[in-house]
Amino acid sequence: MALPPMNVPQLAAADAARAARMLNEVRDARLAGQRARVAPRPVIEQSWDRMLRSGVDPEHDFRAGLLSADEVRRRREESPLREVLPVLREGLLSVADAAHHIMVVADEEGRVLWREGCNPVLRKADGLGFELGADWGESVVGTNGVGTPAVVRRPVQVFAAEHFVRSHTTWTCAGAPITDPRNGRLLGVIDVSGPLETMHPATLAWVDAVAKLAESRLREKHLSSLERLRAVAAPVLARLAGRGAVVDGDGWTAAVTGMPYASRIALPKSPSPGRRWLPALGLCSVEPLAGGWLVRSVTDGAEPLPGGATRIVLDLTRPRSWSVTVSGGAGSWCHELSPRHAELLYLLATHRGGRSAAGLAEDMFGDPGRTVTVRAELSRVRRYLGGLLQHRPYRFCEEAEVELLLPADPKGLLPHSIAPAVVRDRTSTP
Repeated sequence: MALPPMNVPQLAAADAARAARMLNEVRDARLAGQRARVAPRPVIEQSWDRMLRSGVDPEHDFRAGLLSADEVRRRREESPLREVLPVLREGLLSVADAAHHIMVVADEEGRVLWREGCNPVLRKADGLGFELGADWGESVVGTNGVGTPAVVRRPVQVFAAEHFVRSHTTWTCAGAPITDPRNGRLLGVIDVSGPLETMHPATLAWVDAVAKLAESRLREKHLSSLERLRAVAAPVLARLAGRGAVVDGDGWTAAVTGMPYASRIALPKSPSPGRRWLPALGLCSVEPLAGGWLVRSVTDGAEPLPGGATRIVLDLTRPRSWSVTVSGGAGSWCHELSPRHAELLYLLATHRGGRSAAGLAEDMFGDPGRTVTVRAELSRVRRYLGGLLQHRPYRFCEEAEVELLLPADPKGLLPHSIAPAVVRDRTSTP
């Protein structure tokens, strides 16, 4: 006869100490292969089974190496979760601090990227290895409020001895996954944690509601980006005689012509300019646009657009207004550049063979170690240049013609810049 699962939230709300004792009995019996008075909750029992199969030691915690401070900064810069941090802080932090909890935000691998809240609880978390850069994936540290929600892809509360590793059984946590509304990919997990006496049965619902609010904000940002792409698409599609669509980098459709509207078109994993076979359209020409791609059928008799080759013009002639213009079969579009992006694209235009992140860091800052900043900025550049900017090393794609327009007087080259490579070029004799 199957044992009834223990109602942890209800029991803990009435008597946290008694609930913790009962959970210890359940955990000890389960690990010893014995029958307990009650069964663990299914989500916990399934996690324990995974831990036993994978060989996680329940009596000794294992702490994988912390990420370096530079790597944490790099992951923060590249994580879409940084865009919803204000939502997470507003929804979680003030209450968490007052309730003697901490808020933790981890990436899809379970690495802790942000950790804020009650200072005494932060110090206790340090003792558990719950630190910035730590790996709290379930396969590393056992059942917990970061790693387990990432595995089961739903909110999970882990109370006291529901943690698989004994040293974590003085802790309670509630975590919820955040997924990318564009593609369903796991972006990370938000977690509220603290000593077991701080547990409240409503914590999980609270954390889940904030996670859904963050996903809603990401969805709003995606819809706004499609609206901007739609404005770019209108004049381009007006020139097409055959079937075509303008989509973002994940294939979400901004506009179509000559074909029924489909909300999404399957693109290659890493789109690049050229001819590709796509299930929805057959053989297609894929061409870059600002923030997306023009996908044009070439199997229905449509004539190629004139000027199919891609031309990139980097205009640095004006004192405080720099731009990159892309022209090709899809027409032309222009993007105004920030001072930092103007520097980076200038360096890539003058090194057509490409530059490593360390080489660009040396050019920009005189310090080859500052690769985190370089990679983060180039990640932002790729949002509008897409496949026209390649990496390993960083460079413009070989198929594109690149023209660099410079001031007549070399002293007028990016006058704001203190990048060593730019300063050398600005002061060199013509």
